[in-house]
Amino acid sequence: MTVFLTPVWSRMMSSALLVLGLGVSTALAEESTGKSFVENFDVMDPSFWYVSNGWNNGAHQNCTWSKKLVRFDNGQLELGFRDGRAGDRNYSCGEIQTKGRYRYGTYEARIKAATGSGLNSAFFTYIGPVHKKPHDEIDMEILGKDMSQVQLNQYISAKGGNEKLADVAGDADKAFNDYAFIWEPKRLRYFVNGKMVHEVTDPAKIPQEPQKIFFSLWGTDTLKGWMGQFAYRGPTAMRVDRVAFTAPGDACQFPESIACQRN
Repeated sequence: MTVFLTPVWSRMMSSALLVLGLGVSTALAEESTGKSFVENFDVMDPSFWYVSNGWNNGAHQNCTWSKKLVRFDNGQLELGFRDGRAGDRNYSCGEIQTKGRYRYGTYEARIKAATGSGLNSAFFTYIGPVHKKPHDEIDMEILGKDMSQVQLNQYISAKGGNEKLADVAGDADKAFNDYAFIWEPKRLRYFVNGKMVHEVTDPAKIPQEPQKIFFSLWGTDTLKGWMGQFAYRGPTAMRVDRVAFTAPGDACQFPESIACQRN
């Protein structure tokens, strides 16, 4: 149940503030073409990305989203976590999301996770009730209590409980690793460093709604069983070297892409 609460609060609140703060209607957001792209984080494009800032996602989150902790730095996205009171929380953290929505295709990110028990370095897609849509979601989350694994999960109309763990050789916070999923109407495949680690073929466990792409780093004092005992040991950061989306039938977006090699 606690696993379910986290994405609901996070995605609903951040997306709600996006719509209100930018004055963008849900109808306009739905017009996103979901075109293929590759982002190397050289220059921040505010027409493409929205940065979460000034709120938190509920009692389970011990940090406040801060735009100061989202940086494009030397060709990488850096999402930070650090102490210093912000709002009603004792820590600040970073989250970024696309303004457009994407559906079937290949999603890929090259990530070095943040270090620390009680932290969550997340690469995921989400859509939900704030957009007048069912809550659909696809997750790849690196939980700081065990850097040797990544947790995979899906939500379909707010129903989760599809968690699987996949190994990450050499620990996810020691070097960059490639995380990916290929989303099709009747199949969902997850990959770590180019190797398929999980396949879903049950239609009831595969989302269907177009979704936004998120990266976030956040911590918790309360979800100890899921994310581990939190203990602050100084500033840390999640880094993303590249993210890409390849729509079905399009050419792959960079030479190492699994879309170059797989149907």
